[in-house]
Formats: sequence, C-alpha cells, structure tokens
Amino acid sequence: MNSTAIRRRFTDFFVARNHRLVPSSPLIPNDPTLLLANAGMNQFKPWFLGEVEPDYRRATSVQKCTRTSDIENVGDRSHCTFFEMLGNFSFGDYFKEGAIAYAWELVTEGYGLEPDRLWITVYLDDDEAFGLWRQIGVPAERIQRLGMEDNYWSMGVAGPCGPCSEIHYDRGPTFGPDGGPASESDRYLEIWNLVFMQNIRDEDFNIIGELPEKNIDTGMGLERIAMVLQDADSMYETDLLEPVIHETQELSGASYGKDDRVDRSLRIVTEHGRSASFLIADGVLPSNEGRGYILRRLLRRSVRHLRLLGVEDPALARVCAKVVDNLGGAGRPAVADRAGGGQRGGLVLAHPAPGLDPARGRHPPDQGAGGGHPRRRHRLPAPRHLRVPLRADPGGGRRGRP
Repeated sequence: MNSTAIRRRFTDFFVARNHRLVPSSPLIPNDPTLLLANAGMNQFKPWFLGEVEPDYRRATSVQKCTRTSDIENVGDRSHCTFFEMLGNFSFGDYFKEGAIAYAWELVTEGYGLEPDRLWITVYLDDDEAFGLWRQIGVPAERIQRLGMEDNYWSMGVAGPCGPCSEIHYDRGPTFGPDGGPASESDRYLEIWNLVFMQNIRDEDFNIIGELPEKNIDTGMGLERIAMVLQDADSMYETDLLEPVIHETQELSGASYGKDDRVDRSLRIVTEHGRSASFLIADGVLPSNEGRGYILRRLLRRSVRHLRLLGVEDPALARVCAKVVDNLGGAGRPAVADRAGGGQRGGLVLAHPAPGLDPARGRHPPDQGAGGGHPRRRHRLPAPRHLRVPLRADPGGGRRGRP
C-alpha cells in the first residue's frame, strides 16, 4: 500500500463516519505560542479551549508538521523533523470508547494489521481506557500502563492536554528484545496516539483545570504506518523517502546499507532536505532567530554531512529538487491549497476550520515558544532570542513517536 493509498484509506474511513475532511494548515501556524505547526490539533486549539464554537463536531485531516528539538536523533531509522500526521478529532462528541473502537477497526480491518502483533499503552491510572481495550479483545498482558512522560500529551506549551493511549506494532525479534513498549525496545514501533483531550496546562506543565468539553485528538504518523504496511526496515525504504535517498546516493557516490556512518549521513541529508523544502515552501527563510534559525540549522547540518560524504554545498539543491519531483507521485503529501479546497495530493479537501486563514498563517509575528516536547519540562539551552525545546521527537514522545 503506497502512501497515497494509506492517506486515502484513513480519511475515507473517518469521512464515512461523519467526520469533516479539513485541509492541513500551513507550517507557520496562526498561533503566537508556536514557532511551527507541530501537531494535527494546532488549528483546532481554539475549539478545544471553548473560544470558538465549532460548526461541526467531528473532523479528520492530514497535517504537515515540523518538530526539530529531537534533531540529533535524525539519522536513525525512524526519527524525522518533517512528517505527516493522520488524525481524527472529536469536539465534545465521542470520547474514549468511540476513539478506541475506531482505531482498532481501522488498524485491524482497514489496514489489515495482525491483532496479535499490536500492543497498547495507557496512562497509569486510566482504568477506563484499560477496560475498553480489554472489551475489544486485547489481552491484558499486551496492555501496559506508563506514566506522565509517556502517556500524557500536550502541544509543549500552555493549552489543551490530556492522558493518551498508544498503539504499538511488534516488528519482531530481529528488531530487539521482547517486553512490550515499556521495554523501550526498537522492536515496538508506535503507530498511533489517541489523546483524550480533557485538561488545561500552564507553561510549567501544571494541570490547572478541565476543558469545557471532553474531546479526542489522535495522531498517526504517516512515515511510521508506511514502514509497517510496506514492510520497510526504515522510513527511508518507503515510497515517501526512497526516491530522495536514491538522489542523495547518486550525487554523493556513496552506497546505502554498507556502512553505518555513511548511512547516517545519507539519511540526515535526505530527511533535512525534505524538511527544508517544505519550510521554504510555506514561507520560512534562513535567519539567526525564530523559525528561520531552525531552517538554518537544518541546512547547515545537511551541508556538514554532505561534506562528510565528499560532496560540495550546492548538491543540497538537487536533494530539495528531488523532494519537489516526488510530490507528483505516491509520496505527495496532502497539502491544502490557499483557497481551502480542491484536489491536492490525491485528496479532496474540505474548507479549513473557521478562524484559520492560511494566507495570514504564512507570515505571523515572529514570536512565541517553539513546539516543545509534549510532556517534558526540560529545555535545550539556546540563544536568548530563541526558545528551542529539547526532546519533542517526531510524534510526541521519547521513543520516536510518529
């Protein structure tokens, strides 16, 4: 199943269940607390907070996201700075029971994953979620309880948050020892995070109250589910990145899969080339502060690894060009056109959420905090003019959440 089919199966599943298909917002969010869009729920934040009354209660989207604070991990098999987040949302409509039932039906029937290879994690004291997974048929021994660091999600800044439940896929003993997701083995790949969005947090991650309604916010990393459905060893062997890493090999003369250090450099150039392409396309330019500093860091890191491969700086342009070329095929993401409608990336896009102005979102004031780690307080020391969070990895967690 190629990436276009994976996206379409996800959104078609939820549209058939009365969810509004909403386009991706720009990577530059219409939110002064964020430098870059880091989750599918960003554009719905006013709805979760009760500041805007939604004109529909269910939504689904394919959101383009950037999280760079775990940048040093990029170069392994599953971390990335740019990714696509498949999501479904409920604004005061269904809650845990509905979200869990939908997720199980889609992964087992829609995507055909074997139930006995799926593991579940829930928040420590969430007996309700534990019981709902048991009712669906997941054995108790494949449901693990994890704490705040693993199974409590937020945007990384003040705002909506809540306990979550994650679905992990067992890739088999060749990827590591057994023990389930709690073992932190690379064998267990998280593919979907179901957030029960019900609380409000402050900047210090203190829970200060409850949201007006109980909501659902889920995120399935396209790169992760593509790895599973395409039986790929890493996201660089999926149709999303394989054409780009081939271009990186061609321009460098290096061969992928023979030397770990060479592989790491090839992956970094490939991944950062894709990320930089989308940031520039959404209006980010290199600079010494804010989101421009993030782009500058990606470019400088790419050039450094090109040099390690024996390639001069201009070669990065070829990598970025291959990213753009790949948008015409199966690897094309579902990006929203500025009018908010039309056929893009194999998807028929609905109108954006009320209050979201894609054009305005391209050039907001350059202020606010970066898209931090969804659960942790720790931050990376950075220039005073820029707040760069430490460990928000691709999907909202320390083991490389999608």
